[in-house]
Amino acid sequence: MHPAHATQGSTADAGRHPLLRHRDGHHARVTFEELFFDLVYVFAVTQLSHQLLHHLTVAGVIEVLILWFAVWLGWQYTCWVTNWFDPETPHIRGLIFANMLLGLVMASSIPQAFGERGMVFALSYVAIQVGRTAFIALQLPSGHALAANYRRMLVWLMVSAPFWIAGALAEHETRALLWFIAVVCEYGAPMVGFAVPGMGRSNTRDWTIEGGHLAERCQLFVIVALGETLLATGASLSDVGHWSSEVLQALVATFLGTLAMWWLYFGTSSKDASEAIIRSDDPGRIGAYFHYVHAILVAGIIATAVGNDLVLGHPHAMPTAAQLAVLLLGPAIYLLGSAVYKSIVYGGVAISHIAGAAMLLALVPIGLAGNMLLMGWLTTAVVLVVSVWETQLLRRRRRAA
Repeated sequence: MHPAHATQGSTADAGRHPLLRHRDGHHARVTFEELFFDLVYVFAVTQLSHQLLHHLTVAGVIEVLILWFAVWLGWQYTCWVTNWFDPETPHIRGLIFANMLLGLVMASSIPQAFGERGMVFALSYVAIQVGRTAFIALQLPSGHALAANYRRMLVWLMVSAPFWIAGALAEHETRALLWFIAVVCEYGAPMVGFAVPGMGRSNTRDWTIEGGHLAERCQLFVIVALGETLLATGASLSDVGHWSSEVLQALVATFLGTLAMWWLYFGTSSKDASEAIIRSDDPGRIGAYFHYVHAILVAGIIATAVGNDLVLGHPHAMPTAAQLAVLLLGPAIYLLGSAVYKSIVYGGVAISHIAGAAMLLALVPIGLAGNMLLMGWLTTAVVLVVSVWETQLLRRRRRAA
């Protein structure tokens, strides 16, 4: 399903390849190369949140979603590579650094991706996806346990590439449609095991991954997104000329909201995530679920960051319909994504998160009459309630264990 899978029966053979990580039964550490690579995505997330802030229309939201899924795909596929291949070897380190440069170009083109820099975005993205996969495929002997999966993946990425290029040559609506098709192609391919006529398909039950490393990489991206939220809050505060009591109240509200989001993820479930992969009889599928659900989680964080900017910048203003939507949907998307995440980790429904999302939607009538500051406090209060609720459930779960 993803770049870094091998059959369990051939793990020993795969382990002899000089580019693969040395597996000794311990948690595979996240390397400095991977952390350095993530810095590009701090910038990309910032670009996306700014793009959404300045284009709060239906078309703008669709465009940002397409760009976000592309950014996430570029990071995700690289994450699976480094789950198997050793980033400290010269070949893989060089691959990571090349992807960083291309990722920096891609992220820099985001503000004009649906304008004059569409081709820059498309070419840099395609170069990341196709180039990385082709490089790994060429490094592996034809009979290697990982080779067939990489060849199938390369075929799928080469199928989606023309849609990215053709979209860059088209106008706004057509560009969005063609890029949407490309995104669906790249997200859907893993779901069918990168099936290619004459080349077979991958089976997730035959895949092995390092669960602790994969969970930690996802957790680090959440930190990246939450960190960008704090940076946006600080930047918005610094732009305010007069720090009135309302502005300071907005600062406290947005900070507490971000803190509650952090706690919901890192304080109540993140330590159990790697165990969920290790315990599973199908770790490849669980790992894939992690990547899909984190795309939703981080999208919620990005939207929440935009809402924080609005509250800090205009605490007295009455929100427009679009602004109210982002104020409520950001944390709601995060709660729903977190509910799915915890259902994967614990195998049950996170009622608190569903209730929280419902409470946020129930705030619509208040939002139509209240100001930004009021909505900032109310949305923060909902997330705090869910956090307290989840903390109590966690304590009961640990006592029962």
